[in-house]
Amino acid sequence: MSGPEAPARERRPDRAARRTAPRHGGLAWPVAVLAAIGLAVLVLPLVALVARAPWGELGELLARESVLEALVLSVGTAVVATAACLVLGVPLAALLARAAAWPTPARRLLRAAVTVPLVLPPVVGGIALLLLLGRHGILGGLLDEGLGITVPFTTGAVVIAQVFVSLPFLVFAVEGALRSADRRTELAAATLGASRWQVFRHVTLPLVAPGVAAGAVLCFTRALGEFGATITFAGSLPGVTRTLPIASYLAMQTDPDEAIALALLLLAVSVAVLLLLRDRWLPGVRG
Repeated sequence: MSGPEAPARERRPDRAARRTAPRHGGLAWPVAVLAAIGLAVLVLPLVALVARAPWGELGELLARESVLEALVLSVGTAVVATAACLVLGVPLAALLARAAAWPTPARRLLRAAVTVPLVLPPVVGGIALLLLLGRHGILGGLLDEGLGITVPFTTGAVVIAQVFVSLPFLVFAVEGALRSADRRTELAAATLGASRWQVFRHVTLPLVAPGVAAGAVLCFTRALGEFGATITFAGSLPGVTRTLPIASYLAMQTDPDEAIALALLLLAVSVAVLLLLRDRWLPGVRG
């Protein structure tokens, strides 16, 4: 029997077929298992850190003079590094966004130069900074002989290392905002007689302000957690170059509880940044 008179049971899908048909959005079990393992690789180390934390002594550990000294140094240098990245990174992001009309080799070289610090091992970055700004470096030798300025193993060296590793985060965040911004407002301002500097300052920057803010927060967090380039280029002098990550690494050899406390502090900052940026400026991490 067919047509409207067909029994409902003949028009309905077979129950067995419904049970065996893949659900919309479901995953094959091998994919689900591998995804669960991948998630465990990311989450379980953090779970272990939280589970082994000396919660009862955490306040006392974080109140130690050495910890506070490292905290103040880390926050201070990260703030200065973020300010330097804003001054240098926003114009560089504008250049990168406008480089679409450039010849392909030049455009690729520019993007590669900005991207390299993201993929370069931090220790290699520290070595490169030493070869450039060390006492016998290309520029460092001139500074030392001509002006008596020594850069390595100073607080300034910490800031330079942080800028080197964190600048690309700001550049790419701002570049993405510039590419997605509506340029008609800029063209209208230029048509009304505004100079390029006026357009950039009064039109472009307000348009990409959320991207600049997101990039600055990411930049600050990356600078706060910098380790490899800092210890190679700036060393580990208490109160001068010993930042939180370096202090945590050194404490692991003598006082594991203090090392865990410092690691928790850095983890808390990272989580706070994700919560701050979530849903607003980082669509890739929306829940």
